[in-house]
Parts: sequence; structure tokens; C-alpha cells
Amino acid sequence: MPLNGNPLGTLRILLVEDSPEDAELLSDQILEAGLAASFERVDQGAAMRAALARGAPDIVLSDLSMPGFSGYEALRILRELHPRVPFIFVSGTIGEENAVQALHEGANDYIIKHSPARLPSAVARAVREARSAIERMRVDEELMRAQRLESLALLAAGLSHDLRNILQPLLIVPDLMRGRSADPQLGRLADVVAECGRRGHEMVDSMLSFVRGSRQPSERIVVQRLFQGVGMLLKSSMPAHVELFIDVTDERLAVEANYTELQQVLLNLSLNALQAMPQGGRLSLIAECVQGVDGTDLLRIRVQDQGVGMDEQTQARLFSPFFTTKANGTGLGLVSCKRIIESSHGSIHVHSEPGVGTCFDLLLPLQLQTEGRESVDAPLVPAGRGQRVLVVDGEATRLSLLGNALSSQGYQLRLAADGAAAMRHIQDAGLPEVVLVDSGIQLLSAGQLLHEMRELGYCGPAIVLEEAGAPTFAAGYSPAGIDVHVLPKPLEMQRVFHAVADALQ
Repeated sequence: MPLNGNPLGTLRILLVEDSPEDAELLSDQILEAGLAASFERVDQGAAMRAALARGAPDIVLSDLSMPGFSGYEALRILRELHPRVPFIFVSGTIGEENAVQALHEGANDYIIKHSPARLPSAVARAVREARSAIERMRVDEELMRAQRLESLALLAAGLSHDLRNILQPLLIVPDLMRGRSADPQLGRLADVVAECGRRGHEMVDSMLSFVRGSRQPSERIVVQRLFQGVGMLLKSSMPAHVELFIDVTDERLAVEANYTELQQVLLNLSLNALQAMPQGGRLSLIAECVQGVDGTDLLRIRVQDQGVGMDEQTQARLFSPFFTTKANGTGLGLVSCKRIIESSHGSIHVHSEPGVGTCFDLLLPLQLQTEGRESVDAPLVPAGRGQRVLVVDGEATRLSLLGNALSSQGYQLRLAADGAAAMRHIQDAGLPEVVLVDSGIQLLSAGQLLHEMRELGYCGPAIVLEEAGAPTFAAGYSPAGIDVHVLPKPLEMQRVFHAVADALQ
């Protein structure tokens, strides 16, 4: 009897049956119908638990009544250990009352032994329905995961502005400290504060890049910077008993890829490695140049752990969709990693030994960063000569720090927290010689403020503080007659000093 539908593969069928002869008849009926299957027979609760512990079958076929054991007990054991595996009663005597009870307790179907023609089609239907239900659950879980990531992206975007404002003083204050004291110990302290500020801003950028995705489908990625970003993101998940080792053999190593996707691959492999080391160990991220089989130079990124490792059977299925060894895993992470690496014209390889650890090698086309970095002394910033500077910024801490810093350079400062306050200053004290305005001010926008100032006769320069990727003016729409300079945030005081001096020239 041919069975319609997609091929089911070789089914693993568990028979709960005390009669070897009846079990053999059931097996023959299923095989003769064209289903491929392997069978295991049990007739006691302990034997059934042992069989289920070795792995979930595709379906369980059970007699209703057996000496010392019953089909209802078998059903309860299955639902306890593998609740989604289908269960069909196959009995010689099952009345209407028993049939209703069987379905009520969770059986998928019931078949009369003496009328077995329906058995193969019932088995095929139950297996297909169970697999469809499992796939629907996985799709729903992935949808929920995507929705959580979207919520995380919105949260990260909302917090980024406040985090940058909190960190901004760590970039401004060190220059003020150095300018007011020649104490070398205070200078070293200023360097530490500035480094903390830079690292904090890099961490915010890394989180935003990860949850939002890179704006560029392909970009030149310096591996050393990529590793630094991944290392910062991993620190919050790093157990105390795991050591992170990062080594880039040549700081010029670079690759053409999507930054966010490559970062996702390294984070996925690294988090898997951390979970594989419950007793601790070392997680290594290593980048080096190696030769391919055709003699070409390749970039090899190695993610290596000292965890529990994997056997050959697990490694063989590692990149199969929905295959996972985790209780709450989706089986899609490594599939995604493989797709990302291959889309960058690379390949991914794994070597693992149980009890020793696992090593993933990512082989990608190599590029070298050729931009030279010559160490030059920063040019001296000319001091101000009392020029009038209007600073408009809604962030109180940054406004105060900018005022103090520019005053110490010899400028005459006027400070305003929003566009309306800036207009009041202008009406009371006249137009400034240069205006420094944050792109996110309230009441009047930066563009509206400059247009109003132009109407009042202002024709000096304007320095606009902008977030990366968020221009204040579209191309060609800056106020006519005002020379607009853009200063990206986060701010560093030396760059502010140079921008003001250059604008005034």
C-alpha cells in the first residue's frame, strides 16, 4: 500500500508489547506498506525507561494490557520523558470507553490488532504531525527571539545617547587636568581617565553595531579592532574561572566582510566555548596568516577552548539545521556561522576531542591594512584673544565643561542650554564671533537657530556637534552665508580647541 506525503526516512519505532509474535506481525505490516523502520520491543516499565534514555523514538506503538504492565503506564512514562513523541495504542480489545480514555490521557490514535490495515497510514500521519508541530514551535521560538533582539536594539538605541553623555566628561576632563597642572602623576591619572572614556564609547558603539547591524554589506575590517570589540562584549559573560586569550600576530591583518556578521560569528563560537567549559579553562581568539592549499595567503581566525569536546558523530552533524546538543538550543547558530563565512568567500573547519576541547578555524581571504600610522606631535593650538564664543548644548555637564575649557584658552564664553536661551543671549549681548551648537538641542533645532541668527545678520562660522551617521543638514541645505564645520561626538578637547581656532581663522 503506497503512502502519500514526503519521505519520512528510517523511523525508529518502540514497540511496547509482551508478545514477540504480535510485535513481529506489527513490524511486517509497517514494512510491507513501504515504510522504512527499525524496531525495539519492551514489555516492562524499567526496560521502556532505559530505551527512552538512549534517545527519543519517532513513535511508540503499545498494547493496552500486559502482565505486570499496562499501555496507560507506558503512555505516562513517554509523556514524562519525551512529551512530543506520538503514541498509538494497538490492542486486540479496546472498547469505546477505553478508546475515549486513551485519547483523553494523550494518545494520538488507537488501532485494533485484528483490523491492522490502518496501522501504516496512522503511523505515517502521527509522525508527520509531530514533526510539523516541532517545526512550528521552533519557528515560533525564532520569531520570539527576533522580537527580543528588536526590542534590545530599540533599548540600546535609546540608552546610547544617555550613556555617551555620562561618558563624555571622561574625554574632556583629562585635557583640563593636563592644562592646569604640570604634575606628572596627575598627567598619568588624566591618561587613565581618558582611556576609560575611550573604552566606554567603544563599548557603546560595539553594542549598537551588534544589535542594529552594520550599515555596510561589506567593509574593510582590521582584525585587531574586531577582536577588541568582541573582547569587550564577552567580558560581561566571562566566568571567573575562564581566561580569555587574544592574539593577533600582525596588526595589519584585515578582511573584507560585514563587520556585524563577522562579530556575530565570533560571539556565537565564543559563547558556545564558554558553555563547554563548566570547570574552567582558556578561551583563545587567534588571528594569523596561513597558506592555503593553492599557495595563496589566507587569514585564519581560530576560536579554541579547553572544554568537554565532541565525538565524531556530533561533529558530523554540527552544521545540520536544527541539530543541537543544548537543552534550549535552536540548532541554527552554527548554520548561520557557516553561511556568513561562506558568503565572505571563506570556509569554516572544526576539530574536537572529547575531554580535550574544540577548535574552530575560520579561513578567509587575507588583506593587509596598508594605511601607515606615523607618530607626529600634535600642532600647538593658538590661544584665544577674547573672541566671543556662544556654546549651545542641552547636556548640562558637557556645556559646563566646554565653557570652562574654552575660557581657559582665552575665549569669552556665553552658554545656553537650548535654542531659545541662545536667542535671548544674542538679543541681550549681541552676536558672537563663533557659535558651537549641539545637533540635538531643544526648542529650536540647530538648523533653525542658525537660520534665525542669519536673519539677525550673523555671518560667522558655526561648529555643529553631531552623532556619527546623523547629519544635521542634508547636502546643500546648510544656512546660506554661514560656514558650517562638523565636529563628531564623542568630543575630545584638543579637537574642540583646534576646531574653534580653525573656524576663527
